[in-house]
Amino acid sequence: MDRKILLSVLTGALLAFIGIWMLLSAFPDERAGIRLYPWDVSRAPNGQLQAFGLTLGESTLADLRALLGEDGKLNLFAETRPDAPDRDFTVEAYFDNILLSNLKADWVASLTVPQDQLARMYDRGLRASKLSSGSRKVKLDPDDAEALNEAPIRSLTYLPWKNLRPADIVGRFGEPERKLTEERGLVHWLYPDKGLDIARDADGGVVIQYLNTADFERAMRPLEAAATQP
Repeated sequence: MDRKILLSVLTGALLAFIGIWMLLSAFPDERAGIRLYPWDVSRAPNGQLQAFGLTLGESTLADLRALLGEDGKLNLFAETRPDAPDRDFTVEAYFDNILLSNLKADWVASLTVPQDQLARMYDRGLRASKLSSGSRKVKLDPDDAEALNEAPIRSLTYLPWKNLRPADIVGRFGEPERKLTEERGLVHWLYPDKGLDIARDADGGVVIQYLNTADFERAMRPLEAAATQP
């Protein structure tokens, strides 16, 4: 390549880099200074779980979206149980590849919405697909999706990209009150006082659930029935 052309290309690239740097400096990332970590858990005066600056049962999907800087993907799930004539509906917001406080993770938020309201949303759904579990996943009508912005967060699931050793979990979260092992080998580290269920597989992959007391107890029943103490 001609020397003058090469110098022009390099100069142009340098000026572009400087321009981008100046633009980012003029409009800094407001989330860059956030320091909210998955092990910082507390209770509100009314006993509701607090994590990542959110209060389960009170903070809304809008609050979570503001925290993560993403809208996420909404899905409505419908499950038919053999012992019940009606479907059970749940709605979740999924956020993937989120970098917060220098930690990368996927997030899932379960929302509190009355069953009759979810049933109407299900009927208005744009598309439904059947999952391997037998439940159905429905793509929501845009107006229904917008209405969920103010729905309270019922529970949070945090899926860090980094594998954790047992020593890492103890070092950050402390010793669990107890552990339960599923038949497939997944070990649940349980912290009832903190509303935490940390499920860890043999390779160190973890799923961290944040639950208020009633939901924690409800989630433990089928786990306790199927699991064994390690």
